[in-house]
This record gives sequence, C-alpha cells and structure tokens, in this order.
Amino acid sequence: MMDWTDRHCRMFHRQVTRHTWLYTEMVTTGALLHGDVARHLDFSDGEHPLALQLGGSEPQDMALCARLCQQWGYDEFNLNCGCTSERVQKGAFGACLMAEPQLVADCVKAMRDAVSIDVTVKHRIGIDRNEDYDFVRDFVGTIADAGCRTFIVHARNAILKGLSPKENREIPPLKYEVAYQLKREFPDLEIIINGGIKSDDEIAGHLAHVDGVMLGREAYHNPYAMATYDARFYGDATPVKTREEVLAAMIPYIQSQLDQFGSRGLKLNSITRHMLGLMAGLPGARAFRQVLSDSKKLAGADPALLLEAFAGMRGPGQTD
Repeated sequence: MMDWTDRHCRMFHRQVTRHTWLYTEMVTTGALLHGDVARHLDFSDGEHPLALQLGGSEPQDMALCARLCQQWGYDEFNLNCGCTSERVQKGAFGACLMAEPQLVADCVKAMRDAVSIDVTVKHRIGIDRNEDYDFVRDFVGTIADAGCRTFIVHARNAILKGLSPKENREIPPLKYEVAYQLKREFPDLEIIINGGIKSDDEIAGHLAHVDGVMLGREAYHNPYAMATYDARFYGDATPVKTREEVLAAMIPYIQSQLDQFGSRGLKLNSITRHMLGLMAGLPGARAFRQVLSDSKKLAGADPALLLEAFAGMRGPGQTD
C-alpha cells in the first residue's frame, strides 16, 4: 500500500470506522536511520489504534527503529515478510525473508527486547513454486519461538521472479485453508487472514476459522464499506456517520494540515485523492470524483470543496 495509506488516508478512514486497526505504508529501516524521521513517522492522535509496518532484515537496525517508533507512540510494529517488489528484494527484505525464518526470528526477538508493544509479522503462505504446507508451518513456528504471537497471513504464494507486485496480488491462487490450518495447528497464536476479501459476510465467514481479517485495496477503493464494521465486529452501537458527515468531519483536519504544512508545499490533492472512492456505487459518484480531481478547484486550497463535490452529485442529470 505504498503511497496509499499515508497519514491523510488513515485520518479519513478513521472517520468511517472508530475501532478497525489501521496500518501505515511500509517504512524501511534505512529511511528512518538516514532520512527524515518526522516525515515518515508523524501522525495524528485520532488515528489510533495504529500499527507501523517496518521493512528491514538487520536485527540491530530493526531494534533501533522499533525503539524510535515506540517513542513516537505507535500501538504495534509489523514486520513485512510479504512484499514482492524487486526494489524490496534488492534490500533483502519483504517476501524473500520467508526463506530465512531464523533471521526473521532474530529480528523479532531484537525488536521485542527493545520495545514493550506488540511485534507482529505479515507474510505469504509460500515463495515461488513451493506449495508445501510444512514450509509456512515451520516459518510460523520458528518466529513464534522468538515471541511473536500475531501473524497476518496473505493467503497466496509470493512469486519472486517473473511476476510484478500487481500480478502477485492476482495470479497466485488464494488458499484460505492454509491460514485456517495454521490456526488449528497454533491455537494460541493470533492468525489474521488477508487477500481478496471484500464483503462483511466474507469477513464473518473467515472469522469462524481465524482471529481477524485484514483488507487492503478494497478498503481504499470502497472506504465506506467499513462503516458497518464497528457495529458488526466490535459491538459498538454508536450511530454510523453518513458520507456527508464523514466529509464534514474531514474539513477541520484538512484546514489544520494546510495551515501547518502549506508553506512546505502540501496540496489539497494530497488529502482529497484518498477520498475519491467514498461515493463508490452511488449515482453521481463520477461527478463527485470529477470535482475532487479538478486542478483549478483544488488550486484554491479550500476544504469546503468536499461539500461542493457532494452537492454536485445531486445536480440535474447527474449519473455515474
């Protein structure tokens, strides 16, 4: 979810769901140790509960970054062992780490020794053509021995050569039963399933077998689908915000961000680009997207553009 789940996206999603855990983009250890820490780690208090996803493979570096991130106030650290991009592989982390479970275990142990909050691991069910269940079982078992209690299982193999990251999300077949089997074999671990899941009913079906469900691109492209999660999955009877109320709640946040960072070049589009899917499936959704994508209107840097876009959906003859 690089370039997608930044702090503005997360703050928008938090207006839709109060309890669902949100995850950052993957941040590499190199970016934190040698780059602009505030740019990578800053977030708003309203984003909690919030997990930071780290990419790296050097235990000492992982520990240093985990300690830094705990000081910043994150609720969980997640080690990425699932990304398939060539750039990530060249850095010797991501899905290729599944071939080195002891190294992952060393990273987890170093991080757990450095911080007091949860350290979790996101991974695939195999790499390349290795579809042997024993491979992922041994991977999980080795890392669990290092103290990791939560595993987010993207239920596809990772093909390290020959497929793009997009193809890796679509071509390797989904095998949810592998995640289910991990839960049966490791009943004391928290197993969270990921991959190709969209509807509430699908989520509920998986929760009969595992402890949690992670959504990625579906949540981004159809964010209002999350509006039912608090009541259905967290037992929160708080009235659900309407789409218009979500937009209204974002206006003061956007204004504060423009006031704070405007001199450094923050553009209105940096925030509104994450909101284009809010009206997905509704008549007039196209008109809504057009207003929020209009460069001339965006140049005015007026957060009230959100309500103008909403009002435009009800204009004469507007259909999606």
